[in-house]
Amino acid sequence: MNELVSRVAAALGDGYPGAPNGRVRDVPDARAIRWYSTIGLVDRPAAMRGRTALYGERHLLQLVAVKRRQADGRSIAEIQVELAGASESALRRIAALPDPTPATPPAPRSARFWTERPAPPRPPAPPRADPPLPADPLPANPPPTEPVLTGVPLEGGAVLLLPAAPDADDLAAIAAAARPLLDLLSARGLLRSTP
Repeated sequence: MNELVSRVAAALGDGYPGAPNGRVRDVPDARAIRWYSTIGLVDRPAAMRGRTALYGERHLLQLVAVKRRQADGRSIAEIQVELAGASESALRRIAALPDPTPATPPAPRSARFWTERPAPPRPPAPPRADPPLPADPLPANPPPTEPVLTGVPLEGGAVLLLPAAPDADDLAAIAAAARPLLDLLSARGLLRSTP
């Protein structure tokens, strides 16, 4: 996980302003990444090797996209609504990261490569221009294989994740039904105090 944290820090770069309110870490630590995974902002690890979680390119894109949106002043609930089920291209656009360049396979070596004189170095390739970004940041219809969750903000910073978008009547019923749970969470100090 430390490697993932380092990759997020490198991807954000030196010009990253951080969250405007100062209450959010500029780079997520291991605990924050696990929490993001729990609330659905970041996919679960791609695999486990013993007790070590393995993360891939999509996880990096999700974390950088979350940090970019937090730097814009958006709440976790707003970010959840926007990024739930987002494609990799949409995440890459929000994260402001370039497309990965495909790895060039190494040239085959002769059996006695140590006796050959190395080829002179090639000049660096000119920088390529990135194509313009489309106006719509997210696809109109997310892929059916990825679950789409809707975040419903509750009092004290709690967020309820639902597999479908609720209407106004549903929101009122959810708020009434959540009252006992919110009271319990508040009594235990697990919610933000509301002014």
